[in-house]
Amino acid sequence: MNSLALCLISASLIGLGATLTTDLWALFLKRAFKTAAPNYCLVGRWLRYMSEGIFRHSNIASAPQKSRECALGWIAHYMIGITFAIGFVAFVGSNWIQHPKLIPALLFGIVTVLVPFFIMQPSFGLGIAASKTSNPLQARLRSLMNHIVFGIGLYLFGLLTNWLL
Repeated sequence: MNSLALCLISASLIGLGATLTTDLWALFLKRAFKTAAPNYCLVGRWLRYMSEGIFRHSNIASAPQKSRECALGWIAHYMIGITFAIGFVAFVGSNWIQHPKLIPALLFGIVTVLVPFFIMQPSFGLGIAASKTSNPLQARLRSLMNHIVFGIGLYLFGLLTNWLL
């Protein structure tokens, strides 16, 4: 297997693991503190409406449900995590896979919060950086925390992938 293929496989595994880390974090928060878990069905709903030319909603939660939106949302959630990880490895270089470092992964996780702040939340009708929610600061901090956990997951699964391969 050539080095590019091995790098893509490694980055994909790291992305899967980092995304799983965020999901385990959300499950912990839900069980320990009774916080609501992210609703990836809404991501699927958003994507399903795109085929109709609808990219922005005044309130995605009140938009009529679409068939298979939950499955699509979860698949998209993991594909986004994989894409982020591939982008991260492309940015920092494949050498990171052999020698994972926490700080670059953590900083990348923090930067990825820009996607929900400036693309997804406005498209869902929540405003830029959740400005139209009932508690924007809390929503922003939760998004930031989730993306920090994603960065930690990049690092942990970078270590695991390096160890396995």
